[in-house]
Amino acid sequence: MDAAEFRRRGKEMVDYVADYLENIEKRQVYPDVEPGYLRSLIPEEAPEEAESYEDVVKDIERVIMPGVTHWHSPYFYAYFPTAHSFPAMLADMLCGAIGCIGFSWAASPACTELETVMLDWLGKMLKLPEDFLAGTEGRGGGVIQGTASEATLMALLAARSKIVKLIQADHPERSETDIISKLVAYSSDQAHSSVERAGLIGGVRMKKMPTDSKFSVRGAALQKVLEEDRAAGLIPFFPIHSSNQLQIFFFICKIFWKYSFNFNPHKWLLVNFDCSAMWVKKRSDIIGAFKMEPLYLKHDHQESGIVTDYRHWQIPLGRRFRSLKMWFVFRMYGLKGLQAYIRKHVGLAKEFESLVRADQRFEISADVVLGLVCFRLKGSNELNETLLKRINRARKIHLVPCQLAGKFVLRFAMCARTTESRHVQEAWSHISHLASELLQELPH
Repeated sequence: MDAAEFRRRGKEMVDYVADYLENIEKRQVYPDVEPGYLRSLIPEEAPEEAESYEDVVKDIERVIMPGVTHWHSPYFYAYFPTAHSFPAMLADMLCGAIGCIGFSWAASPACTELETVMLDWLGKMLKLPEDFLAGTEGRGGGVIQGTASEATLMALLAARSKIVKLIQADHPERSETDIISKLVAYSSDQAHSSVERAGLIGGVRMKKMPTDSKFSVRGAALQKVLEEDRAAGLIPFFPIHSSNQLQIFFFICKIFWKYSFNFNPHKWLLVNFDCSAMWVKKRSDIIGAFKMEPLYLKHDHQESGIVTDYRHWQIPLGRRFRSLKMWFVFRMYGLKGLQAYIRKHVGLAKEFESLVRADQRFEISADVVLGLVCFRLKGSNELNETLLKRINRARKIHLVPCQLAGKFVLRFAMCARTTESRHVQEAWSHISHLASELLQELPH
């Protein structure tokens, strides 16, 4: 494929993508395939001779689309919103074309410097404390991780490295293995599973703190556990709070974060996956835990004091030019546009909540603050499990469950950029109809 054909095929692909997104609600939101469906649709080995572009594109609908879960369908209410916008997609095209691997400033200065500035822009939107911004002389700063899971693991490993060094400075006779065996990290029992996974990878024990009726950890309860653990010879070193990330998007954050902070613009800020924003108050803490300087990665400007080499801030060495997506989206939507988008989703969630509350057969299981509604039929867990299976088996909408205080709960998350009130009304009508059928089958 030469440049001339690329121009032609590129325009065709943009048309295909635009048609897909404009008509996505006509597609079945969840695929009707069985595991292993794809293998029988394509050859067992790669072709010996080159195939035509037309043949490849023709197979998108035959091979790929039957197995796609359409996350950006207005009938997708599962998991969480994954951000999606035309400006971000165009930026991703440019990112792929430039194709730099931004492990250091020298590897591509624009890749590094735009990321630093974009994380400052976003930090100011969120009203983060100044200590978390890089500016021109800051000790903190931001970095784009692939996911919140990576950010959590990086924070835990950096904290582990720091506490080991601090203890060994006072007690050089203590081995790293001995210290790590005594470390304890803490999270709430509602925290994301990636938090517990970070503890497993980091080789430290993770204690789950019980939550109150609002699913929050109380300070007094945490303090009691910390005192008990210290008395038992353990070393508390890493408290982490992880619940509903969507709470971050109000741009009115006034909480003080002591060491690091992370959330995902690729969930509700119209920046396509992957883009997980992480800030640290002291960049030396994270760099000091992972810094390695082989000769082939050194460059002339790294000792200048104003250069960031992001390979020291992450698990992989290489990285894509992801800040282009933020730059395009922030400029083409503006802060007011982003706020309007979020407020729209919040309003749709409140609309769905009002529909649930108007039906005496259902109950709301947690406060509806942002774009997520947790609800269930009044009755047993088995009843609600059956309802969810019927909802997803019909494949008109897609939901996933969670468990709150021992109860099986259905989650209705505002996900797609194109979701409107009519979609929410249709979804509720469908849920209500299936609930009526289910309840009629129960013995009276």
